[in-house]
Amino acid sequence: MPALIPLEEAQKRLIALASRLDSETLSIHDALGRYLASDLIAKRDQPAADMSAMDGYAIRYDDRNGPWKLIGECKAGSPPCSPIKAGETARIFTGALLPEGADTVVMQENVKSDGATIKLIAEPSSFKGRHVRHKGSDFSKDELALKAGSPLNAAALGHAVIAGYGEVSVGRLPKVAVVSTGDELIEPGGDPLPHQIPASNDVMVSAMIAGKTAETRSLSRISDDLDILCQALESAKDCDIIVTIGGASVGDHDLIGPAFEKLGAEIDFYKIAMQPGKPVMAGKYGDALILALPGNPASAFVSATLFLLPLIKYLSGAEHYIPIQKMAETTADLDAISTRTKFLRAIVNQDGITPFNSQDSAKLSVLAASNALLVRPAHSPAAAAGALVPYISI
Repeated sequence: MPALIPLEEAQKRLIALASRLDSETLSIHDALGRYLASDLIAKRDQPAADMSAMDGYAIRYDDRNGPWKLIGECKAGSPPCSPIKAGETARIFTGALLPEGADTVVMQENVKSDGATIKLIAEPSSFKGRHVRHKGSDFSKDELALKAGSPLNAAALGHAVIAGYGEVSVGRLPKVAVVSTGDELIEPGGDPLPHQIPASNDVMVSAMIAGKTAETRSLSRISDDLDILCQALESAKDCDIIVTIGGASVGDHDLIGPAFEKLGAEIDFYKIAMQPGKPVMAGKYGDALILALPGNPASAFVSATLFLLPLIKYLSGAEHYIPIQKMAETTADLDAISTRTKFLRAIVNQDGITPFNSQDSAKLSVLAASNALLVRPAHSPAAAAGALVPYISI
């Protein structure tokens, strides 16, 4: 029997099978959640000129003790007001351009007005440029604004706009076929007999990738018949990824391997040193990437988290695609781990991370109650409550 493949090696081999998808140009309004296909270089300085960071009065630092003669008013969104000279000031509002001659802003709370004269009632400005946002202090023209592969979240989209962009080049989203197999599966909401079960895995996996694909094609409840399965897989050959759920083991009715073999697919690896999720298979079928997940719900979820989501991110242009591991104190004693990395369904909160007592991979109730996977790397020694352990948020 061939040795199980270490998790990290399997992830690298899966990505090595893939190629980034082509880019497309989108309006900034349509690019949320996408990944930049190329570096975004700032087209402008931000701020474009010195401006006030406070409501107050623009002064010359050399005149910081006042009093000052009020000569005008500077508003945000307006051209600079008249230049100021020694002993003069202009009322200024947050975001307004600093008038020529001014280099410092005094907060309105630190002065009082006596007609056309403004007097200081607090300590003078502590340094030249106080309460001024200087030209280019955020970024300068021709600087790198966002790196290729950056996720375009709300803040990144705002940054792209302020850097001068109304549209961006992003990686294309993949087309994914989700194929669930098994004679025991029935339509969600149906009334199953004791030997049947509602088809939940394809709903779960499709929900995991919702919004991350150009198309999610669901081929659900494919029966355990080799010819029917081959027809379903062949119909998905135009997709970028074919992900199957169930039937990936080696039982008499586990037909995913035989079906791909009959279709002439190339299998790169099979079986990972992880729990749950050992019977994961990956390869190529024509131009489509194959990812076969096990059928137990927790196994399907964990393997989709570790393989399917990273693969989609990679194809879409993400710079970082492997799930981020955070750290928390375990509230329970943890056993030593042998050769398979374990992922324990758990709850993480302000008290730390607590694994569920039952880790049966068939229990969706445990998975639904979890918000983290506590990671126990292969060959980890026992850990006492209070020890820092890695986890992945889910």
